[in-house]
Amino acid sequence: MPSRTVVKTDKAPPPLPVYSQAIVCNGMVYCSGQVAISPETKAMVEGGIADRTTQCFRNLSAVLEEAGSSMQNVVRVGVFLTDMTNFAAMNKVYETFFEDPKPCRTCVAVKELPMRTDVEIECIAHL
Repeated sequence: MPSRTVVKTDKAPPPLPVYSQAIVCNGMVYCSGQVAISPETKAMVEGGIADRTTQCFRNLSAVLEEAGSSMQNVVRVGVFLTDMTNFAAMNKVYETFFEDPKPCRTCVAVKELPMRTDVEIECIAHL
């Protein structure tokens, strides 16, 4: 059975007791979804969808770095939006975090997200 290593960093919001920030298994880093909570203030960042998308990626980047990976190693991204009218604004920020070739991605509309935010992002990367 492959070993699983828990990833935890104070540079991203702490996870709830029911999940880990990330798990490393077989050379891959599986990151839980991140919302736009600032690890410094422990509060949701203010502003619009661009600000919250940026914070989601900053949180994921911190988790990946703690795991020994980076945003450049991301192979798959899952984006959850509560309003698809935010799709273009989210994409504008998304493009600033990834170079070509971009990772595989799914973006879906959901009814509601934790803490009543409008975006949550998860990813998978290699070490």
